[in-house]
Amino acid sequence: MKVGFIGLGQMGSAMAANLLTAGHEVTVYNRSRDKAEALAGEGAKVAATVEDACGGEAVFTMLAHDDALSAVVYGDGGVLANLGKGAVHISASTISVGMSERLTKEHAAAGQRFVAAPVFGRPEAAAAAKLFVAAAGSPDAIEVVTPLFEAIGQRTFVLGEEPKAANLVKLSGNFLIASVIESLGEAMALVEKGGVDRHAYLDLLTSTLFNAPVYKTYGGLIADRKFKPAGFTAPLGQKDIRLALAAGEALNVPLPLASLLRDRFLTLLAHGGEELDWSAIGALAAKDAGLVE
Repeated sequence: MKVGFIGLGQMGSAMAANLLTAGHEVTVYNRSRDKAEALAGEGAKVAATVEDACGGEAVFTMLAHDDALSAVVYGDGGVLANLGKGAVHISASTISVGMSERLTKEHAAAGQRFVAAPVFGRPEAAAAAKLFVAAAGSPDAIEVVTPLFEAIGQRTFVLGEEPKAANLVKLSGNFLIASVIESLGEAMALVEKGGVDRHAYLDLLTSTLFNAPVYKTYGGLIADRKFKPAGFTAPLGQKDIRLALAAGEALNVPLPLASLLRDRFLTLLAHGGEELDWSAIGALAAKDAGLVE
């Protein structure tokens, strides 16, 4: 397929590279052109503008937040004004439910199609084409872009015809991951303060009842206290919890644990954690317990 890709951070660069490996014709755009140029050697065409990336059957956006997405979607040079009739905009990042609803309506009004397809997985999973894709949109649009999902991930879960369903699921998933990070940090601080080696404790957990990737990945980061370089930064984690709370408020669903997590992220950011991985909230319990400064 002829596809555009806008947003070449750690995740986007890896995803675009895998689309190229799968044989798709990919035009890439990034605000910092050097990240786009890095993919030229792998066969990508480098777009000078957002408009130049919108000439294919589909265009991915992989951007940090709603504001960044709005900046490339709207205006005369944006995706909405330049994507062809019947072409598909695939939003692969974590955005608000409200933004997804807005894009669904506006693309339909422009004769285009919108598919929400946020992904689960850290940069190493993106590089290995092992992401999990949570997709929602019209069946015809999903069918068209399924080969693209197969190029970037190990499995696609279709969650319905309303794109916002995929965004809600993604927010709920990130809420669950953050909950695991916080609880792991607290449990590790407890046993370490009691004289138990935290790495031995993690080995017990992940070899028995908690033998799951989320515990292994984030437990390892917390046990090693290795939060740089960030695979997913703390400000992005805080943003996702804020969006989960907003979704809960819109649906009249109390999320008391999410409120706690919001405050934990704000504590981390208040102490200079902007460049740390979001798993660094798991170290706050050790600090509170006097185990680290």
